[in-house]
Amino acid sequence: MKAVILTLLSCFILSLSACEKLPDPLVPDPPQEEKNEGGDHSEETDTAMPETIKITVSGKTLPVKIEDSEATKALVAALNEASITYEAHDYGGFEKVGALGRTLPSSDTRITTQAGDVILYSGNQIVLFYGSNTWSYTRIGQMQYGSLDELKSFLKAGEGNISVTLSL
Repeated sequence: MKAVILTLLSCFILSLSACEKLPDPLVPDPPQEEKNEGGDHSEETDTAMPETIKITVSGKTLPVKIEDSEATKALVAALNEASITYEAHDYGGFEKVGALGRTLPSSDTRITTQAGDVILYSGNQIVLFYGSNTWSYTRIGQMQYGSLDELKSFLKAGEGNISVTLSL
């Protein structure tokens, strides 16, 4: 019996020595270094969503304050690769519309546009409004412009086709 008790006691003592020391709840943990996998980068990454993109027509550029949506994320991803240039034409006396050359994810809702709106139509066309219309669209953003006359001049409203370049 004595041998059994000594064996159990020695096993118990061995198991205690194998345990890790428990932290003292009154002593604060030492500061931990944060691991930054993938190298030393600042908080912003190359894939950070910008607040604006640029629209250039005839050598003049306007910023577009963009929406936070799947469509704009896909557009920004494409613009990270290269600028996109397309031909746009007047339609209805209130917009310039042109095929983007690619399809973006759309989340169409019935909206009434305003002058300066940049809209995705049918997933593959960009509409630049210098007037207003109500239809189901996906909003991309809003051109930042001065007066309505300046916007119409920029878009060459009513003057035929224009070449539009989207860029970051």
